[in-house]
Amino acid sequence: MSAGFRISSALWDKIHHFASFPQTGGAIVGEPNTELTEFAEELPVRLAHRVKELSELPHGLGETPSIKKVQNWYAQSFEVMFQISSLRSRLKLSNENQELINFPPVVLPPDVRQALMTLPTDSPLPESTPNPSLRHLDPDTDAHSSFSHMYGTSSASPSSIVNGFNKLKLRVPMERRSVRSRSSFVGGSHPIANRPPPVHLRRYYADTDSVVRWPPQVQDYNKRFTKVLETIKSRHDPTVTTVAQGVLEWKRMQNARNIGLDIQAWLDRFYMSRIGIRFLIGQHIALNTQQAHEDYVGIICTKANVHDIVHEAIENARFVCEEHYAMFRGPPVQLICPSHLTFAYVPGHLSHICFELLKNSLRAVVERYGLDDDTVYPAIKVVVVEGKEDITIKISDEGGGISRSAVPLIWTYMYTTMEGQGIDQDFQASDFKAPMAGFGYGLPLSRLYARYFGGDLRLIAMDGFGTDVYIHLNRLSSSREPLL
Repeated sequence: MSAGFRISSALWDKIHHFASFPQTGGAIVGEPNTELTEFAEELPVRLAHRVKELSELPHGLGETPSIKKVQNWYAQSFEVMFQISSLRSRLKLSNENQELINFPPVVLPPDVRQALMTLPTDSPLPESTPNPSLRHLDPDTDAHSSFSHMYGTSSASPSSIVNGFNKLKLRVPMERRSVRSRSSFVGGSHPIANRPPPVHLRRYYADTDSVVRWPPQVQDYNKRFTKVLETIKSRHDPTVTTVAQGVLEWKRMQNARNIGLDIQAWLDRFYMSRIGIRFLIGQHIALNTQQAHEDYVGIICTKANVHDIVHEAIENARFVCEEHYAMFRGPPVQLICPSHLTFAYVPGHLSHICFELLKNSLRAVVERYGLDDDTVYPAIKVVVVEGKEDITIKISDEGGGISRSAVPLIWTYMYTTMEGQGIDQDFQASDFKAPMAGFGYGLPLSRLYARYFGGDLRLIAMDGFGTDVYIHLNRLSSSREPLL
């Protein structure tokens, strides 16, 4: 794609059309039969929502050059996904797109088509549960709301409020959601409960065990589709830092010291959505490019070893600390964790969360006790405990704590207690390449990563002594994807 990409009026029409549909999600980590929305149809909707939101930001934030750049990235990716979607007509848009070489419709053999159109006969899919920390933002909280949203009995569904659009068009939900809505009436007394599910509901989940070998044209199409996803993922690598640069540009124009609650809420929604989009893209790419491993399903490790992940994060954080302060030996970190503790999770997410929090603790300890004597540093303690619902990680330091008046500010983007720091011009490679401190995104982004899989991040500070941070991870693997 050329650097001079512009969103044409025809493309804007398509973006607004797709943004009028609600996003759909499901249980994103769970049993092998947990459903996934038809990816090629869902991704354009999510991308369209982001483009529309970026064009409607308050206080002139959307007019900054960096935000415009990010908006064009999402529009480019939307255009690609729209044109290759097998569920849409192939319409020529005004922009020439070199990423679209050729995506002809795949003609399936009769036996494969029959397998995809046949409803599964196994047990019902497991239920997903909303994140308690995001319950007030979850539109799908009961069967009635799901039913009314599905069949259009309510013109103003809660999801339309959450997503910022007042008139979302009806969109076919996933099969499990349909079954749940119809079975929620006692005895199946509602007339819809006794109807067979429509054929178009079957495309989201199918039992393909009967397909011994996929046709070559399907494998070829999937390879090319995966290549396009890799290009999209690479294009959006610097999104976090570019949006942050846009916020800095806006603060300079407005001469603002801090961002407002409305921009803070938008950044939470935007970055949470980005986590979801990159997770789905990364999952698809991994399933189609990586060698099969008994402990992995895509990028999800079904037996993620908490001890090993946290220990690696400790080593990485201490290395960054020692390099930043030119120290021979940084503060010690004591890890208390069962060596056999495993659960289903994305190792990269957990590593990122622990790494960011440990950097904060190490910096606090070093700056409180100074650089003269590395033998006086009190140990930072990391305690991991497995409960019935959660795996909880507590990181405790004696770095002096945080004043009570400053605690609400630590969750604010662009807030940092380290002076003279900013966004490095070379800080574009990835989300996980970070300086010691000063970016102001470590805590709020870590909390979003924890909440995406049904967990949370909490902080308790004792001013004058230290800070305890609690990472709650949902070990039941049943969390519903937050679509904010």
